[in-house]
Amino acid sequence: MSTFWDRWAVLYDCVQRTNRRANDAAAARAAELIPAGAKVLDCAAGTGLFSLAAAERAGSVLCTDLSEGMLKQAKRKVERRGLSNVAFARRDVTALPDPEGLFDAVIAANVLHLLPEPERAVRELWRVTAPGGRLILPTYLQGKIGAAYGAVIRIYHGAGFHYEHAFTPETYRRFLESLELGRVTVEVIPGRLPVGLAVLCRPGPSGEARSSKEEMI
Repeated sequence: MSTFWDRWAVLYDCVQRTNRRANDAAAARAAELIPAGAKVLDCAAGTGLFSLAAAERAGSVLCTDLSEGMLKQAKRKVERRGLSNVAFARRDVTALPDPEGLFDAVIAANVLHLLPEPERAVRELWRVTAPGGRLILPTYLQGKIGAAYGAVIRIYHGAGFHYEHAFTPETYRRFLESLELGRVTVEVIPGRLPVGLAVLCRPGPSGEARSSKEEMI
């Protein structure tokens, strides 16, 4: 799969513009959920949309992807903005080398629908989320694709791209709840291809999840 994304890395942002409304809104919403000064891990970061958004509030962001081509594009964006709080590393979202509970906030955007066993990734991401921290999982809702965007998906298919899961808001929530990790909230970000922005809050040392005025409905 990384070979596919390496090949498409240069064109990735052009294709993403076909769903720009949802993508930008999801990144902005995820950034709102990052505590000020937080240590953030962004997995399957692609060309860095969510890492760049998170960097505005975070103390540090580790931007990771399995594709070197994607990371190269993300680095260029960070350099153009002159950001000093974003670092880069190649990571497999299902097998992270990081210690347990290292990050205050963990993001994995628009990747779970691509994985044959997304539960492996979620459990691994949860493992590195600190007590009192947040796991933020925006994921494309392929089960809610409008007819107009179907043509774009067919182009992807012709290029060798295939997704494993066609989530709807309901099936995405049920999938995450079935893992029994913590309370799940899912907010739908509208667009030509909607995004289901899920958040799992890890209980802190006192057993309470972090409270926030940004709590999702």
